Amino acid sequence: MGMRPPTGLPSLSRRSRVLLVLALVAAVLLLIGPRLIETYTSWLWFGEVGFRGVFTTVLVTRILLFLAVALLVGGAVFGALLLAYRSRPVFVPAAGPNDPIARYRTTVMSRLRLFGVVVPIVIGVLAGLVAQSSWVAVQMFLHGGDFGQHDPQFNLDVGFYAFDLPFYRLVLNWLFVAVLIAFFANLVTHYVFGGLRLSGHEGALTKAARIQLAVLAGTFVLLKAVAYWLDRYSLLSSSRKEPTFTGAGFTDTNAVLPAKLILLAIAVICALAFFAVIFMRDMRIPALATALLVLSSILVGAVYPLLIEQFSVKPNAAQKESPYIERNIQATRQAYGISDDKVTYQPYSGDATQAPRDVPADVTTIANARLLDPNVLSPTFTQQQQRQNFYGFPPTLDIDRYELAGEKRDYIVAARELSPNNLQGNQTDWINKHTVYTHGDGLVAAPANRVTAPVLDPTQDTSNNAGYPIYTVSDIASQQDGTQVIKVDQPRIYFGEVIAEGDADYAIVGNGDPNQPREYDTTNSKYTYTGAGGVPIGNWFNRLAFAAKYAERNILFSGVIDSNSKIIFNRDPKSRVENVAPWLTTDGDAYPAAVDGRIVWIVDGYTTLDNYPYAQRSSLDGLVEDSIDQTTGRPLPRKEVSYIRNSVKATVDAYDGTVTLYQVDEQDPVLKAWMGVFPGTVQPPSAVSDELRSHFRYPEDLFKVQREMLAKYHVDDPNEFFTNNAFWSVPNEPTVEGSTLNEPPYYVLVGDEETGEPVFRLTSPMVGFRREFLSAYITADSDPKNYGKLTVLQLPVNKQTQGPAQAQNSMISDSRVASEKALLERANKIQFGNQLTLPIADGGILYVEPMFTERSGSNAASFPQLTRVLVSFQEPGPTGRVRVGYAATLAEALNQVFEGGTGGAATAPGGTVTEQQSAGTSPAPATPQPEAAQPAPPQPGGTDRDAVVSELDSALSQVRSAQQSGDFGAYGAALDRLQKAVTDYQNLPE
Repeated sequence: MGMRPPTGLPSLSRRSRVLLVLALVAAVLLLIGPRLIETYTSWLWFGEVGFRGVFTTVLVTRILLFLAVALLVGGAVFGALLLAYRSRPVFVPAAGPNDPIARYRTTVMSRLRLFGVVVPIVIGVLAGLVAQSSWVAVQMFLHGGDFGQHDPQFNLDVGFYAFDLPFYRLVLNWLFVAVLIAFFANLVTHYVFGGLRLSGHEGALTKAARIQLAVLAGTFVLLKAVAYWLDRYSLLSSSRKEPTFTGAGFTDTNAVLPAKLILLAIAVICALAFFAVIFMRDMRIPALATALLVLSSILVGAVYPLLIEQFSVKPNAAQKESPYIERNIQATRQAYGISDDKVTYQPYSGDATQAPRDVPADVTTIANARLLDPNVLSPTFTQQQQRQNFYGFPPTLDIDRYELAGEKRDYIVAARELSPNNLQGNQTDWINKHTVYTHGDGLVAAPANRVTAPVLDPTQDTSNNAGYPIYTVSDIASQQDGTQVIKVDQPRIYFGEVIAEGDADYAIVGNGDPNQPREYDTTNSKYTYTGAGGVPIGNWFNRLAFAAKYAERNILFSGVIDSNSKIIFNRDPKSRVENVAPWLTTDGDAYPAAVDGRIVWIVDGYTTLDNYPYAQRSSLDGLVEDSIDQTTGRPLPRKEVSYIRNSVKATVDAYDGTVTLYQVDEQDPVLKAWMGVFPGTVQPPSAVSDELRSHFRYPEDLFKVQREMLAKYHVDDPNEFFTNNAFWSVPNEPTVEGSTLNEPPYYVLVGDEETGEPVFRLTSPMVGFRREFLSAYITADSDPKNYGKLTVLQLPVNKQTQGPAQAQNSMISDSRVASEKALLERANKIQFGNQLTLPIADGGILYVEPMFTERSGSNAASFPQLTRVLVSFQEPGPTGRVRVGYAATLAEALNQVFEGGTGGAATAPGGTVTEQQSAGTSPAPATPQPEAAQPAPPQPGGTDRDAVVSELDSALSQVRSAQQSGDFGAYGAALDRLQKAVTDYQNLPE
């Protein structure tokens, strides 16, 4: 007796169904609840910063794209299921008592709504969730315009590749997905309901099944034909020729491109063969067509281009690829902003033709030579300017310039921020952490070219305030006592880089009782936040939302929160900019500046593309990484680009968190498209105040990308490009032995070649390809007058000018340096600061490098101090001798290298210029300091300043000479003379 097949799934009891429903509801809440809370709190946050239009535009675009793709894919699956079900055979022959299909057929028939409706909905929802992340392609298609540049192969505007092609690809991909899933859904349904039977020798296929499957297969192949057509345009961003160049080469143009057209034609024929099955029963025709398409894709699409590449191109690569390399050169220059109209190339001899003291620009350059390294001095700033344990500074400080008393100077700058990670003991209690310790205090700046006093004997205890920065502080105390030099009306910092550290980046501020302030302000005062920043949490619904967001019940039950309370979150400046402008890639370094009485963070924003035709495509994180990023762990943007522009400068107010986006490139088509997507979010260039513009810097990440490109793409000749002979390289970090990381670029204040006035530039030396000799020197102007001007000084190929690594080797192998370094290392940690490469003397190259020491051991009060200054200069001539200076001051080190008192142009410790130069611009006088930041006031003395300084230099030289001679008697006398000179110097009147 045969077994009767089961009639369906076993039924559940009422209790089981209730438990199942509750479990499903709980799962949905766990899955969707956090997203709903995040969406609501984000909506509140975007309202706080005034960019809710960005939030709604992105949200609506995502929802519409989700619905469109969900309906497309879900509808295709539903239609395929419905057609297969309705055209099922009326009678299905049984395949025996153990037919497995009968069981599934019975199950499906008993759950038609589940399988016929729920399955397509689930598949559609999943597809929509994946597709909604592609909202950028949709908006770029809708708002993109023309570039005014045409590709050399198809003569189409670059806007087609940037804005249109990605959207066409998106649509095509989802049509592929919809048709493919519908095909399998239709196939399985026909199999379950008997339209497709595999029993027997040949099986069986009903007419309806044959037609439906053939139409779906034909549509899929037809879409493949469209894909072949679009593949032609994608060839222009091909990476087949990497690492030589990006873009369609000889093989792509002469083999792959025709192959795509051949395959397109075959795909159309194959699709017609499938459609012919509607009228013909013979399935061999589409089967043969499919085999032809597969075979053709192998032979025509892969084998033929490979044969052309191996036997035609490679034996004659330089000749064959020459026109395509030329295309790559021109496109890459345009895409990365290094075209001939934006870069000035100048020959540079590498040989000094004048004395530096006779060149006005050199006098300014030497006077402003930067001795303080922002990558070294964070511990020093922390120890000397932290004030309270809960304040802190970022691991890497910043460089900016200020014009005070009519003189421009560059400063090491940092905001004294609240550091949540520094809170200790009861300070970490929730009440204290989030409602008491809420903000930082002020801007700290130090002139970059001078320190308090020279370190005369670094082997002794260095607690005498020598070799440290001279601070200018703009904080609450300086505001109250009127000692501010850099004017700041509101020094409190609620938004910053350090303050955003920790697991819970939020503070709760505001108080209904003005007589009961809660926030720590100074040792003797408390404060209540009055700024516009923050989201109100006075109502219970918002409190509940944020309690859920941060999983913190205290937000819900704490009595310190009242109707006037607000929560401040998303406090990192870069994150705030990235949230309000999700289409921007931000620079890795945001820096604080005092602008119009406010402390603001300035963030550089980039617009990028990854498919600019023929432009070199590179990984952004690989292009911008250098030794500083490795040391500080600075996050790098991980993205592939083939086009980049610094089109937006953003500011974030440190007090109220206001985000403002400014357009600084009016020619960028990508920015214009985004301004069409989010109208009114980017302010025009005219909205930038003069004071804000004076603090704009040429961004480091963009400069790193451009110098990497200039290393290759300064070459005009395609044949020379192919051989790599004329390429440059970014030098390795010279101050770290054995480093394989790039030397970072440096901001310097140097003299203008024409006027001698100080100009702020970002600079980088370049060495020959896999060589150490200097080949070029790249600068980017940051001052408003010539902002963005790139200049490349090119050294002769037959001139062996020492590069950074060679200069470093010359300096540290000097007998004076080696002997004192060995002595110091016994009790000190030695760290070399930024090695500056400075073109001077109308053709020469001067290297200046500070050396910092820090007492080793467990002494917590030890921190880096400037101990010595090294300089290196190569004499004129084909094999010019390298001179090395090594002294406690830049002036003395320069005098060891140059004749004629060149060191007199250097700014002396404490800020005094050692000698006024009649031939050019003299350095600015010292900036007055706040009383709390000043060293002990000097006692009046009757000695002439110039004579005292001259005696100090002479005494330092005598000590050095005596030390080298080994005459201990002379050495002792020299030290006595030096001590007297130092005393006279310290007693000079202000």
